[in-house]
Amino acid sequence: MSKADLIVGLQWGDEGKGKIVDHMAQTHDYVCRFAGGHNAGHTIVIDGKKYALHLIPSGVLNPTAKNIVGNGVVLSPKDFIKEMVQFDNLDGRLFLSDKAHVLLPYHALIDQAKERLKGDKAIGTTGKGIGPAYGDKIARVGHRLGELLNPEKLTAKIVAYFEMNKPVFDAMGVDAPVESELLAELQGYKDVLGKHITDTTQLMWKIMDEDKKILLEGAQGTMLDIDHGTYPYVTSSTTVSAGACSGLGINPKDIGKVTGIAKAYCTRVGNGPFPSEDFGAEGDLLRKNGHEFGTTTGRPRRCGWFDAVAMRHAVRVNGVDQVSLMKLDVLDGFDEVKVCVAYEVDGKEINYVPYELEDATPIYKSFPGWDKTEGVREFDALPDTAKSYIKALEEMIGTKMGIISTSPEREDTIIR
Repeated sequence: MSKADLIVGLQWGDEGKGKIVDHMAQTHDYVCRFAGGHNAGHTIVIDGKKYALHLIPSGVLNPTAKNIVGNGVVLSPKDFIKEMVQFDNLDGRLFLSDKAHVLLPYHALIDQAKERLKGDKAIGTTGKGIGPAYGDKIARVGHRLGELLNPEKLTAKIVAYFEMNKPVFDAMGVDAPVESELLAELQGYKDVLGKHITDTTQLMWKIMDEDKKILLEGAQGTMLDIDHGTYPYVTSSTTVSAGACSGLGINPKDIGKVTGIAKAYCTRVGNGPFPSEDFGAEGDLLRKNGHEFGTTTGRPRRCGWFDAVAMRHAVRVNGVDQVSLMKLDVLDGFDEVKVCVAYEVDGKEINYVPYELEDATPIYKSFPGWDKTEGVREFDALPDTAKSYIKALEEMIGTKMGIISTSPEREDTIIR
């Protein structure tokens, strides 16, 4: 029986997982998404052409790979169908879990209303409805993708739900869907997605028994995990490697090699603590050079330096075997590159992620910069100062940088 290789983000998301999933998908039979919703986004560049993926697994860009969306995902049928349009024939190549929860337009309205009501305490969500959809799931009032196969019954359930909670929705300014329009909407979803909906847990077990090569991908990053991230400024799902088990119906012994993805610097979208954020000209330059704007929202990302403390935390939580260091080329031209090696909290130096990260002040170590790494495909061809930087990071986090990306292009990748 085969084991499933896994890719996981090690920072606050947007680490560049899409490129590495795409790179590894060329040698895997199945690519499986285990968590998150369409608030996440991968941008993949192949031969100069950009593909923006939000829900469909990145294996879709390998014509021989098949793709599974697991039960841990909250799936917006409307947005999923929009994403499907850019690909030709997905019949027999795309499988959606009948146990994945459905995210409908009213979830987004609830999300946006709650953010408005929080005022300056807002989390900074994408407003896509991810939190309310997961909230319904945990409150046991959500609806699963398998229910789309009976649109009439699902329509009746949703209408009853709105009637039962009318005072709450009225207070938020969220209108109940019109029954006839909702039925037509759900029927349309069934017509397109129905043939892809299946029991993906049974499918996962079957393909593992057949020794298929399987790659697992999540969304966001470790520091946005509902349990292990900077709560409450986190996403609503389990983004760490353990989430692959609950999100796909496999067990810990089924997991093979774990590859963690991290940028050579650090970014964050939305509100919440970010100790190594740079508010000056260097942060602006990182944003400009790295084209740091959200794939899903277009929001400018907050930018800063590599945080080795948070990275050690993420490496241990995920059981990382190797790290893929992304966007090394974005640091080209900097005279000096900094790394957060510890925090100062209440006048004391600590080398771990504390319960509250809000008041942590970064303690930096500086490294000499370099001229050009863009497009380099061999480790020995990198500038000496870049190689020294990478080796120092390896010592700090206790894990090898097994993959190094030097541009968005698929082939500009160093394998060590």
